[in-house]
Amino acid sequence: MCSIAIMDCKIVNYCRGLRFPLIALAVVTIFMAGCGVYTMRDISIPPEIKTIKVNLLENRATYVNPQLTPRLTNQLQQKVVNQTRLNRTNNDDADWIVSGYVSEYRVTTSGISNQQASTNRLSVGVKITLKDNVNQKTVNYDVTKSFEFPATQSLQQAEQSLADDIVKGVTEEIFNRLFSNW
Repeated sequence: MCSIAIMDCKIVNYCRGLRFPLIALAVVTIFMAGCGVYTMRDISIPPEIKTIKVNLLENRATYVNPQLTPRLTNQLQQKVVNQTRLNRTNNDDADWIVSGYVSEYRVTTSGISNQQASTNRLSVGVKITLKDNVNQKTVNYDVTKSFEFPATQSLQQAEQSLADDIVKGVTEEIFNRLFSNW
């Protein structure tokens, strides 16, 4: 019993000694985050860029999912508004203009079991163009995201079950290519 009490006292004294360094670390972290030295997101936007226009993404894939491009466009617009300091506009004189199209929407077999397909993969590819009107530059990006589904499902069944994941996943990929220094 005495050894437990002595050990408890040692732990309490040790923790008291850690209190100042932990508080100092918290204050420095808050200060640095507030000053813009450190950010939780790796978003990289030049300070002179203030406005953005996100055009409706087209669907040029061989197979067309009619619900995909309007949902992708809407999700990307919302993500830009919610996670950047940029003001979204519909004007063609925006600092940045994002446009693009779905270039790939195809299914391949990704897993075989007992000489039969067990898993299929839906690959969604998007070509994105970022036109920088401030610096007079244009950059093109290729984004591809794959989604697995059981081979027992038809493409239409897989689309229904994966619809939200497809929109979220492809939007994340596009956003990261546009705004992150990877």
